[in-house]
Amino acid sequence: MKILVTGTAGFIGSHVALKLLERGDEVIGLDNLNDYYDVSLKKARLARFEGRAGYTHVHADLADRMAMEKLFAEHRPQRVVHLAAQAGVRYAAQNPHVYISSNVTGFLHVLEGCRHHGVEHLVFASTSSVYGANTTMPFSEHQSAEHPLTLYAASKKANEQMAHSYAHLYRIPSTGLRFFTVYGPWGRPDMALFLFTKAILAGEPIKVFNHGKHKRSFTFIDDIVEGVIRTLDKVPGPDPDWNSAAPDPASSNAPYRIYNIGNERPVELLRYIEVLEECLGRKARMEMLPLQAGDVPDTEADVSSLIDAVGYRPKVSVEEGVRQFVDWYLQYQPR
Repeated sequence: MKILVTGTAGFIGSHVALKLLERGDEVIGLDNLNDYYDVSLKKARLARFEGRAGYTHVHADLADRMAMEKLFAEHRPQRVVHLAAQAGVRYAAQNPHVYISSNVTGFLHVLEGCRHHGVEHLVFASTSSVYGANTTMPFSEHQSAEHPLTLYAASKKANEQMAHSYAHLYRIPSTGLRFFTVYGPWGRPDMALFLFTKAILAGEPIKVFNHGKHKRSFTFIDDIVEGVIRTLDKVPGPDPDWNSAAPDPASSNAPYRIYNIGNERPVELLRYIEVLEECLGRKARMEMLPLQAGDVPDTEADVSSLIDAVGYRPKVSVEEGVRQFVDWYLQYQPR
């Protein structure tokens, strides 16, 4: 298939694009290489595509309407994996307009491209952050998620609702995936594992929020990629059991689905740090701090629906996943 993957210079997007190329798909990669974090890391990710048959890169911004229209008209992808976005939960407090431009206006341009060029299936990234003030564990996509606590989460919730409207109006098969704390090689420098590793190796203290007592469904990148591609291959149709009198938020009478994608076994942050210490052979100096505004105390993914739909089940333990990240970090030595 010819597949458009947005965000191919990003953490998840680069891994997904490589896996699609390995299985023989043609990939059109889109990224604007913004400077939210170290651009040299983004370029290093893209360098992994050099010399690979079937990859075409387009340097453009999601928010550039004309560029997006040109991309869809010229390349006519059969399917789309939309992973590009302005990342970072806390960055939105300082730069709110960037989130709306990229995550809302940019997503509209993706939807319009799908609408006008007969895209067979749109898979797009959402986030566990949409659960916000909901404290019912494990988080289920069949529960309400109407109280996001950050603008980033609100922008992703908006994506879900926009996709549903296009699935309803234009019958564009769409699947949203709520990612839970993804980590692994080539990860983002603003994420905890990257920050902790860098600080521990430099002999600097690490900031441990909520005194390390909160739990997360840490999910290794290879497990995420497997779930994304399995989902891409399963085009949704209308849910024959959907009931408008008791609507299920995760499905519809339109060709639309929402799934959690994450590890079913949450790990306490202090254990996560302990595993990292073991892998590095060094102890961390910890600065214990209260929970940050907008953070939730815990996340736990109910992925039973994705298991039923595509046979997805995460396999990589935190012990193995952190080891693979550390091995990559020590080899790459990012700035």
